[in-house]
Amino acid sequence: MGLNKILYVEDEPDIQAVAKLALEAIGGFTVKICNSGQEALAELPAYSPDLILLDVMMPGMDGPSTLKALRELDAFKATPVIFMTAKVQPQEVALYKELGALDVIAKPFDPMTLSASVRGIWEGAQA
Repeated sequence: MGLNKILYVEDEPDIQAVAKLALEAIGGFTVKICNSGQEALAELPAYSPDLILLDVMMPGMDGPSTLKALRELDAFKATPVIFMTAKVQPQEVALYKELGALDVIAKPFDPMTLSASVRGIWEGAQA
């Protein structure tokens, strides 16, 4: 199965806009933006993404809580998740991977290389 549809969960409109543009224009992906973990969980069944990009720090339901909740949904137990966060100390990255994320992309990210980073993590996980 290829990587086409990405659900991006991020509460910051400026970052949403840059990431969506980068992933669609450069990566050729189809991207749906959700502003919160709650919204992502509501949109998941209808959108059924190949991959979820998940901001760690969000008001209300943070990234780890969102990941835990979506892992409880049978249809999304195995949907790959990549966290996006400014907190990329080795012990934090290890914790996120322990929670079930494929990897972590550092914020701020480079819009020119974001798609390649996402695709590289995806392909590494498929191998």
